[in-house]
Amino acid sequence: MKSHKNLYEQIVSIDNLIRAWRRARKGKTQKDYVIEFEFDTIGNLFQLQKELQNQTYCPKPLKTFILRDPKTRKISKSNFRDRIIHHAIVRIIESIFDKTFIYDSCANRKGKGNLFALDRLKKFMSKISGNGKLIRNKFNDTNFVYGYCLKADIKHYFQEVDHNILISRIKRKIKDEKAIWLIKQILNNISERDGDKLLINKGMPLGNLTSQFFANIYLNKLDSFVKHTLKAKCYIRYVDDFILLHNSKSQLETWKKKIDKFLKAELKLELHPDKSKIIPLAKGIDFVGFRNFYYFKLLRQRNIRQMLSRIKKSNDREELEESFQGWQAYAKWANSFRLTNKIKKHINI
Repeated sequence: MKSHKNLYEQIVSIDNLIRAWRRARKGKTQKDYVIEFEFDTIGNLFQLQKELQNQTYCPKPLKTFILRDPKTRKISKSNFRDRIIHHAIVRIIESIFDKTFIYDSCANRKGKGNLFALDRLKKFMSKISGNGKLIRNKFNDTNFVYGYCLKADIKHYFQEVDHNILISRIKRKIKDEKAIWLIKQILNNISERDGDKLLINKGMPLGNLTSQFFANIYLNKLDSFVKHTLKAKCYIRYVDDFILLHNSKSQLETWKKKIDKFLKAELKLELHPDKSKIIPLAKGIDFVGFRNFYYFKLLRQRNIRQMLSRIKKSNDREELEESFQGWQAYAKWANSFRLTNKIKKHINI
């Protein structure tokens, strides 16, 4: 296995920090914290470099807020200078790990994403169902196709990531102790608590670029287990949500038990008992923002309710139109022509 040394010098080079700053500021140039940093961009970047070279760098405390959409999530926001460091790290080490990931690990990777995951799901649904072979049903419903899906979710994934396991996975590829030190600085900048007890060596803040990247490194072992040990052919993972398709329900039940056992033993994780279910393809698969059937896709009901709620609450015409345009760009990937036109008429666009 090829390992990499002398990465730290690349991470802390002023050229890399400038490129990282450009990525971190993208789409945020009007934010107060970006404007403040850019009063003296070069000075601040050289100060960051000095702290990194002397290994005196310490991330600033996270700002945490609760997001309800409607699922309640705690988002932790890093200081802008720390986000530059996140980009600096990922810019250098991303290519080292990305080539080890399976093809169907879809989140936070170049050339992948939601639409890629949906395309792969469509291909696998076709394969499992025999190109849409129908099940006879009393409803005469032409969407009752053969096949089943294990729709799985890892319980409290970002809160439960074990730092020691993650670092051991990273060290398999990176032999630079200074780079490992910097990664530990980022990982340890977390304020997760269990009652009054601070959780040590555990968890990653939801919202950091590095957390998204490390999530793929951590679960790459699961991907390898599913693909090479279980030899499942139709498997897709998007962060901590993953699906397996098969034409045998009993096979999926067996795999589910083996995956849960593997997660507990190897990664100190477990499947969410309520959100990990085996579903007939005919009922539709809720995945990456859509309810996916063989012949069509629907928007999630909560997504529609959110848009209607924004329409009801908004008094700013320009803001409403901007919000609708963003929603429409997302909705167009589903079979939503009539719904979109109905909302257009409602707000007179």
